[in-house]
Amino acid sequence: MKHTIAAALVILMMSAVSCNKGGGKKLTAETDSLSYVIGMNVGYNLMRMDSTLNIDAVCTAIRDVYAANAKMTMADAKTYYLRQMNYAKYEKFKLYEERFLSDLSKNDRSFVRSKSGVTYRVDILGDQQTLAATQRDTVVIRYKLSRQDGSVIESSYDRADTTRSALSDLVKGLQEIVKIVGSGGRVSVWVPSELGYGSGGNAELGIEPNTTLYYEVEMLDVVPYRRRR
Repeated sequence: MKHTIAAALVILMMSAVSCNKGGGKKLTAETDSLSYVIGMNVGYNLMRMDSTLNIDAVCTAIRDVYAANAKMTMADAKTYYLRQMNYAKYEKFKLYEERFLSDLSKNDRSFVRSKSGVTYRVDILGDQQTLAATQRDTVVIRYKLSRQDGSVIESSYDRADTTRSALSDLVKGLQEIVKIVGSGGRVSVWVPSELGYGSGGNAELGIEPNTTLYYEVEMLDVVPYRRRR
């Protein structure tokens, strides 16, 4: 993280010559041309980092650094950058996720939001005599897991197999909803990031931090814990 922050700040500082006002200025020397090329490279990198940056503020900061008149110390800049990445950006994501799930339940009445924020639709209720009741109960399921954009993360259908798991081993958002359906049931579930893999994500599955997850689950069987002792 320290290297990432430092690299981001260095990129900002490197592009001073590319920020001269009056972009039509003629490049009359090799140093001007080289500076412009470096500025282009920095510009593309900055766009990939965050296309919403205020370029005038970026250029002001670069000129201040070249003039030895920076308004922040490097320590202050690192602290601010870290806070923005870890907190402010996360808060923006949470607002977006909340709006998405709220609009989904309002616009599609077949979906219901629980108190925790999990948004789900029961497609088939299944046998209500075979519900998972405790965290030690085992569920046998087939499922497809997707991102919000529809891209599939993994699917037991593609593997032509089933998943047998203690209820407690499922992500928290899914634990809550599979208790509703019994054997033969089907449920579609939107799991908020904090009830899925959270800010850590899951590198093995290729799930990025703060990812809203969509599960399509078919309940094949429920095995109460007491029957397995």
